[in-house]
Amino acid sequence: MRIRSTLLAAALATAFPLFANAASTPPEPAQKPWLDRALSADQRAQLAVKAMTQEEKLRWVMAYFGNDFGKGKRIPESLVQSAGYVPGTPRLGLPALFETDAGLGVASQAGPNVRERTSLPSGLATASTWDPKVAYAGGAMIGSEARASGFNVMLAGGVNLMREPRNGRNFEYAGEDPLLAGIMVGHAIKGIESNNIISTLKHYALNDQETGRNELDARIDKAAFRMSDLLAMQLAFEQSDAGSVMCSYNRVNGPYACENDYLLNQVLKRDWGFKGFVMSDWGATHSTVAAANNGLDQQSGHEFDKSPYFGGALQEAIKTGAVPQARLDDMVTRILRAMFAKGVVDNPVKEGGAIDFAKNGAVSRTTAEEGMVLLKNDNRVLPLAKTVRTIAVIGGHADAGVLAGGGSSLVYPVGGNAVKGLKPDTWPGPVMYHNSSPLRAIRAQAPNAKVVYDDGLDAARAARVASQADVALVFATQWVGEALDATSLALPDRQDDLIAQVAGANQRTVVVLENGGPVAMPWLAKVPAVLETWYPGTSGGEAIANVLFGNVNPSGHLPATFPAAEQQLPRPKVDGDPAQPEMQFAVDYTEGAAVGYKWFDLKGHKPLFPFGHGLSYTTFSYSGLSSQMKDGRLHVRFKVTNTGSVAGKDVPQVYVAPVSAKWEAPKRLGGWDKVALQPGESKEVEVTVEPRVLAMFDETSRTWRTAKGKYKVTLAEDAAGTNASSVTVDLPASTLDVRGRARAAR
Repeated sequence: MRIRSTLLAAALATAFPLFANAASTPPEPAQKPWLDRALSADQRAQLAVKAMTQEEKLRWVMAYFGNDFGKGKRIPESLVQSAGYVPGTPRLGLPALFETDAGLGVASQAGPNVRERTSLPSGLATASTWDPKVAYAGGAMIGSEARASGFNVMLAGGVNLMREPRNGRNFEYAGEDPLLAGIMVGHAIKGIESNNIISTLKHYALNDQETGRNELDARIDKAAFRMSDLLAMQLAFEQSDAGSVMCSYNRVNGPYACENDYLLNQVLKRDWGFKGFVMSDWGATHSTVAAANNGLDQQSGHEFDKSPYFGGALQEAIKTGAVPQARLDDMVTRILRAMFAKGVVDNPVKEGGAIDFAKNGAVSRTTAEEGMVLLKNDNRVLPLAKTVRTIAVIGGHADAGVLAGGGSSLVYPVGGNAVKGLKPDTWPGPVMYHNSSPLRAIRAQAPNAKVVYDDGLDAARAARVASQADVALVFATQWVGEALDATSLALPDRQDDLIAQVAGANQRTVVVLENGGPVAMPWLAKVPAVLETWYPGTSGGEAIANVLFGNVNPSGHLPATFPAAEQQLPRPKVDGDPAQPEMQFAVDYTEGAAVGYKWFDLKGHKPLFPFGHGLSYTTFSYSGLSSQMKDGRLHVRFKVTNTGSVAGKDVPQVYVAPVSAKWEAPKRLGGWDKVALQPGESKEVEVTVEPRVLAMFDETSRTWRTAKGKYKVTLAEDAAGTNASSVTVDLPASTLDVRGRARAAR
């Protein structure tokens, strides 16, 4: 221990003069009341901070990158190729923080000693399940691997709304609707933190495109902000009580997010009552005094910033009074409070824990299966019959594995990259394929069939292969990653031409998509079936085969609208210039809270596929729709019946709309349920509408206000109103406080 402490002190002294005497700490106190588990997390944090020296306090507010960076070398105490490290206070019994990316699993920084771990499917796949229990299970699984790997902080919980369908990080998030995204991500965070570790909630806020993310100013009306992106974050926080929030790179209405008083002090800490700590994204800190006073509690990965702002500069700012001593005490108290509240102190982590990769792979596979969306299935081409004689599998490296997204959330698969040599091979790459071959899984499902593979690089040759098969499966891929957006909604590498030629040669062509977000489909009318699999994770090949052959009945529904054309979007072209990353510019979110399907409704656009869309191998009917106010909430009841011949799961969706009051868009998602039914089985379902969905936010009074009057309640299969029925309900005027609690009625 002495050797490790000496190494740490030396590393800190080299980086910052203020730590030069860090090894000369006071003796260990005889009594440590903050370690008494009978006390509250608040009491324990306050007692621990009172026992600290000023130098010890300052160590908690600055984090280090867990990998070599530029000319700098990682601190030896950090875990190799990890995201971050914060020194603890050993004399007080307070452990260090070991940080790992991200929301899909235990990621690894590039280098010679990458961690190979289980990857969940993309965040969009989890959101497509519309099942909070699935989100929780996935979070619990990756959180367990984080703990076994020696980490007690997971940089997960991405809930940025899909304002920009070409955003390179959409695959990490949960779609376009604040209610769906907030609830699903909130349950994922709760699952992660069930392992006695901390999860973040990120990226706070409006980090909705990667082009110019470090310099853009995201501008939005504050009330619209509260009803969209902030509502998603608020709901996720309420579901999870996340221990930390990560502020984003961009500016928001002027100031940077990580020194934004409105975001951090007013909304997050005052209005929502957040008691945890705010950490910066890596490279998102831009000042000392403004950042500290406006609510940032911890500078992360300071090596990515222009200066160690929370090092010697913060110490000096406190001495001069530019940053009050009470602010530093609050910063440290918040960090320690999260550590006590989440069990980090009482349940210390240790590297080298056992991981059941088979069990965890099954969790990933279930998520993938539940999240796959059957977009089209004319003439019941799917599921494939076990008796099929010849199958052509084309493209997408389906012989080797399934695609993953790039950037900090990338999880390195056990056994290494299934497809080597693809570009880019440096960050946000490498382009990674998980070792789960769809071709191999398809052959296992149809042992008596002749299954032929073609790489799809020559469209004419692939068409000839397809013409000789009973069915053709074209695997189409779209790789995107952090720090870069898709250049358009089109599939890259002339894959549209490949699909068109194969479809022309075989009328039973099925397109299997592996992609990071919505894509255009100019060939849609030519193919009878399309299966959206997103980035399907560690066991994606097996999951795809299970859905294709009907071992699993698809039940995923889109968490985002697929546009028919980019001209339908609020911004047909992505703002900013990728070739000028330092150029400052503004993105004006003039659509306000009308994100996704709300924008399409408002403008009367017909999408390629609507939000909430998803087909099944069976059929469902709805009946008995009714609604009533009870205990101050709108309750909607109805019956769902499986009218088909196979078991399946349905996602009945409840949309609400004012008859006379004006909202940002004609309707909003009010609630949903996921219902499993045997053939001929019926179930009574009750959905309680989130009260804030019925209200408009008033920024002046910081209240949610529902107007008195009639409201239309619609039950449907998707936002386009498929299989819809409606009733009208009278609602009284009501006012909720900023946290959505009843305040007054008249």
